[in-house]
Amino acid sequence: MTSQSSPAKAYVLGVGLTQFLKPRRTREYPELGYEAGVKAMTDAQINYDDVQIGIGCYCYGDTTSSQRIFYQFGMTGIPIYNTNNACATGSTGLHLARTMIQGGLADCILVVGFEQMRPGSIKSVWDDRPSPLGPSTTMMEDTYGKHNAPRNAQYFGNAGQEYMEKFGAKAEDFGEIARISHEHSQRNPYAQFRTAYSLEEILNSTPVYGPLTKLQCSPTSDGAGSAVIVSERFLAARPHLRSQAILIAGQKLMTDGPEVYSRSAIDLVGFNMSRDAARLAMQEAQVRPSDIKVCELHDCFSTNELLLLDALEFSEPGKAHEMVRRGDITYGGRGPVINPSGGLISKGHPLGATGLAQCAELTWQLRGWSNNRLVSNADVALQHNLGLGGAVVVTVYKRADGQTNRKVADSEVEKASWMGYNPAVEARHITPEDGERVRSRTKRHQYVLEDTVRNLRARI
Repeated sequence: MTSQSSPAKAYVLGVGLTQFLKPRRTREYPELGYEAGVKAMTDAQINYDDVQIGIGCYCYGDTTSSQRIFYQFGMTGIPIYNTNNACATGSTGLHLARTMIQGGLADCILVVGFEQMRPGSIKSVWDDRPSPLGPSTTMMEDTYGKHNAPRNAQYFGNAGQEYMEKFGAKAEDFGEIARISHEHSQRNPYAQFRTAYSLEEILNSTPVYGPLTKLQCSPTSDGAGSAVIVSERFLAARPHLRSQAILIAGQKLMTDGPEVYSRSAIDLVGFNMSRDAARLAMQEAQVRPSDIKVCELHDCFSTNELLLLDALEFSEPGKAHEMVRRGDITYGGRGPVINPSGGLISKGHPLGATGLAQCAELTWQLRGWSNNRLVSNADVALQHNLGLGGAVVVTVYKRADGQTNRKVADSEVEKASWMGYNPAVEARHITPEDGERVRSRTKRHQYVLEDTVRNLRARI
């Protein structure tokens, strides 16, 4: 085991995504999770027999839903963990994997985040017991009143309103954030929505709550994402893959401090834990906010993105709206470029998959594979994933080879990758044959895969 002063390194070696979809049961979670996992193992150029631990990440589903997915890869007897940490669930799985790698418990871990949601705003299915958010909701209603709007929109709408009152932000600033997110999403083949809107269209869309309109809110979604996390020893045995490996250089998972109940709407949505986690993750990675060139952050609502520009210290305190007005959060600005994927607002928000999708986007950015939306000359990227109730995970990524990214042509990716195409710019369904390449060679059973194979063949 490595000393505390020099913890073992952990790398993202492979990633995989499905398209994010409206929640209409057009694809069930076993198929979604299987596709994402097959893609991640293919990208990492491994077989499921190499995987020593499985981690499944989801919020809505029965207790061993992860086994339902992982058994399709093989029944090798490895431990499989089921994680649920609100909207930070996917990144919690990444944090768990890194912790295990650092502790010497495994050299290769497969993380799969997935969600199959119901249409409409998020509602609890556990209405026969106290809500984890009960104290927070009571405080919000005591402070801001009871309203018929979706609960989460109230949380983040109130926080946006408070920022306006304290620092002079305007509704147009939140609208501009959403406009940029939708513009970015046009180049992400996995995004649920890929339509650009004018600022006027965004501000005039259906009112939801406070300054928020419909086009400033993340939608419920179905989808899955996956990542293969490996040790230095595992990577060293595959030196030809070092240029695609991404180092998890710093990471922090945190929960709320007592200030969450200060009666500030900004504090109530986790501003302080986001700020503290970012400082600690960047300290571990030995970087500053000014070093970050590209960032995927938790824009569940446009108001939250504005708050996070401040919490992650990309802006001076209370001046995040000035950063937005200057155009700093998109291509050509001072940076960092925020959510080149389109973010939760446009890409979609299948809760358990969101953290894995952020990881995939930043992995492709640092490799240079996102050649239709590349943030050039990037060597450091930051991921922020937040859940009310509460949890936040902030992760800092660097290339394993220490280089800055460069635009990689699709033809180069095709030659170097087992995928046979560039997955950063093209979203394809897998074939049953793709699955056969990475499934366990020694311990598998076709019985658990029959429905998925039938569905895959139908899509092809």
